[in-house]
Amino acid sequence: MINKQRIRQSFNKAVSTYDQAAVLQQEIGRRLLESVDLDNPQYLLDMGCGTGVCAQKLLKKYPRSRLLALDIADQMVRATRQRIRRQRPSWWPGGPHKRLLPVCADMEALPLAKASMDLVFSNVSMQWCHQPEQVFNECRRILKPGGHLLLTTFGPETLQELRHSWAAVDEIEHVNQFTDIHDLGDMLYRAGFVNPVLDIDRFTLTYPDVYALMRDLKQIGAHHMGEGRSRALTGRERLRRMADAYEALRRDGTLPATYEVITARAWQADQPLGSRAVSFAQ
Repeated sequence: MINKQRIRQSFNKAVSTYDQAAVLQQEIGRRLLESVDLDNPQYLLDMGCGTGVCAQKLLKKYPRSRLLALDIADQMVRATRQRIRRQRPSWWPGGPHKRLLPVCADMEALPLAKASMDLVFSNVSMQWCHQPEQVFNECRRILKPGGHLLLTTFGPETLQELRHSWAAVDEIEHVNQFTDIHDLGDMLYRAGFVNPVLDIDRFTLTYPDVYALMRDLKQIGAHHMGEGRSRALTGRERLRRMADAYEALRRDGTLPATYEVITARAWQADQPLGSRAVSFAQ
């Protein structure tokens, strides 16, 4: 089970190093943003906004829209607000406080009204949820009729090299488990979404050694978040044995780290779901 308090603490701690290390996350977000194609949306939700890179670009892409930037880590929400205010862009009519609503909340229990959002956008953040299907249920609840869900998350092949290298050392789970694309598709159907479309891309990052990979993971806050993780110290000997096992994968002087990225697109059925609307500070 995912430990949400640990997630919050980890990402709060990583807020100052996240942007520098999150090169892959930013590239995935860039590609996801290119696929957003809406006609004059009124309300947007960036679910798992991190430091606000995608939130800023969404606001620029839709200069008449209002955006709710939501994250479970309060320091990430603060970083998003600071990023937007620091830019003071000329394309922003009315000032940032009238177009951005930063909210610290859990995406499994969204503090939003039914049928209040035109778009739910989420870039590689849903993998930190305990119940992905509950996230989909919440997204369907808050989307307007005809609203669009667009997200990326990591699949089970992500960090497979690190997982297999640790498996050569002990039976403890050191790497988070990720949901399979077929299971995610089934969840979208059960949640009531129309015409879900899911795709897979695979990225391979290279590192001089496994310690550089682990530093990157630490800098973006991506620790193992399971409740059942070992509380014992990893220990230098076990760490060395894991690194030795990883060395067997060295090619052309570098070590690979695979990321399986799942992109999901789905639509809310064209029927009303509710009344109360989200309010934005003026």
